[in-house]
Parts: sequence; structure tokens; C-alpha cells
Amino acid sequence: MSGRTRKKGEAKRPTLAHRAEYVMARALESLVSTLPEGAADRLGAGVGGLVGGPLGIRRSTVEANLRLAYPDTSDEWIRETSRAAYRHLGREATAILRLSRLDPEAIVARTEPHGWDELHAALDEGNGAILVTGHYGNWEIAAATVASRGLPIAAIVKRMGNPLVDARLEELRQRLGVETIETGDAPRQVPRVLRAGGVVGIVADQDARRTGVFVPFFGRPASTHRGPALFALRLDAPVFACTARRKPGPGVRYVVSGHRVPVRRTGDLEADVTHLTRELAAALEADVRGAPEQYFWFHRRWKTAPPPEPTDAQDGTREERDGTILPTGDLA
Repeated sequence: MSGRTRKKGEAKRPTLAHRAEYVMARALESLVSTLPEGAADRLGAGVGGLVGGPLGIRRSTVEANLRLAYPDTSDEWIRETSRAAYRHLGREATAILRLSRLDPEAIVARTEPHGWDELHAALDEGNGAILVTGHYGNWEIAAATVASRGLPIAAIVKRMGNPLVDARLEELRQRLGVETIETGDAPRQVPRVLRAGGVVGIVADQDARRTGVFVPFFGRPASTHRGPALFALRLDAPVFACTARRKPGPGVRYVVSGHRVPVRRTGDLEADVTHLTRELAAALEADVRGAPEQYFWFHRRWKTAPPPEPTDAQDGTREERDGTILPTGDLA
């Protein structure tokens, strides 16, 4: 096999398809950026409705997830919440495309932080802070909210398949003061940020397959990334459950809230990781229940089934590997 091997962290070479996608993405960005904010918001909702309605892209996955999470609701509620989720996704995609028009002052004007004093008090302890969120509301706005108020934040991200689109999103994040850490660099970079008194953001609610820990999410065991809990326990860092929820009514405004989650230390690392992961999942679930249409039901959250109960010949323990500590996902 010929060709140069790409080094870790090196951007892959864009293909012709990548370039075509990038041109279309920039054209769409230009369109929504020139529209008044309200018009762009309505356009995004309309496109989302089209994707979920006539096109029906991933609609079966969305409705199946909603039925798993809300088994006692009616079919009409499932259908309406599904439609609302598509409209929300379209609006937030538009909001992200419009980041090129925003500066930190604009982010401040659009966000209402809750729990800010508690975060500052935690940072005064000298070990930084870990903010854990999920695909709810607008996770890009969550990180930008922290940066816009003068706190250094680095978000753990998984690079997109299109390197040109990924580079553009990286440019927009940096413009708003958000540093990024690739998942593979997290074991080295997260301690650096925390030792410097900074904030680390992690989106950690996607299916973690067999490397995750199974904790309840809407009453069902879900494979969940262990990374946030491991970082908190190993680095003695305070951890917060956070979300950025869009406010109802006219205008594009968000309530960005967070509360500190106690970190239990019993000496049993695996038990403590499971406990903290469970608490973080419960906090996210409580927020989602407040506005279920703002959650990313398009991902198969319960894709991985829990392992069978150990028999007498199996104690159920497993070797802890460095490769299991990292969350995948986007920006927190």
C-alpha cells in the first residue's frame, strides 16, 4: 500500500467531495449571516421541519428514542415532539452558522448564566473546573458563554470528517475565545488546562459502546463515557453539570445553567466513577425533561446493550485502559 501515513493530529487532505461540501456550507453560512436574526431563525426551523417531515431523515430513530424515554406518552405526543426536535435542530444549526457575525459582547447579550458564583468559587480552589454537558439546547453556545465572560475554556472535541468544514468551525470557536482539545490529546492537555486554573468542557452523552459505564438514562441503562468522572477523580477537579437551553418566545436567547456535582471518593475508583457518571446523567436527564424537544434524539443513545450479569466464575471486573477514559462528541 503506497502513500504517506498521516501523523496523529495532522489534518487529512481534503477530497473533491470535501471541497464541494465546504463551498455549499460557506454559501449557506453567508446566506443566514446576511438575513436578520429572526428571519434566519425561521429559515432554520423551516429547513428542520422539512428534514423531519416530507424527507423523514432519521425520523424512525427519533421516534423510537422518544418512545424508549417516554413510554407512557401518546403517539401524538411522540410525533409532535419529534417535529419540534427537528425544528429546534434547524434553528440551532442556523445559530451556529451565524457565529461568524458574533463577538463575545453579542454572546453576553444572548445568554443568561445561572450558577456563575458557584463556578467562580470552585475555580478559587485552584484546580480548575470540568463542565459536563450533553447534546441539548446549544452546546456551542455553552462554551462561548464561559469564554465571553473572561474565563479560559478548552473543549474536548472529535474532529469532523470534512477537514475544511472542521477548520472553519475551529476558526469560529477561536474567534469567540474557545480553545479545543482533540480527544486523543485529552490525557495530556486536560491536566495542563486544569493546573492553569482553566475550565474544560466535555460533551459526554453519546453511546460509549463497550468502553463505557452503564448508568440509567431515562430509566434505561446507557453506555456512558467515563472520561469526565475519571478526570475529576484523578485530578481533584470540581465538576459541574451544565446546559445551554434556548428560551421560549421571540429572539435567540439562552439560559446557561450549571451546578456543582459532589465528587465521592471511597477508595474504590471504579465505584466512584460509576457513581459520579450516574449523577451527571441524572442531571442531564432532569434538564432534558424540562424541554425534551431540545435534545438530540437523532443519536441512538441506547445502542449498546449492557453486558450479562457475571456468573460465579466471573467477578465482572475489567482492566482499566487509558483508551477508555476519553469522551467522544462535540463541543461543551
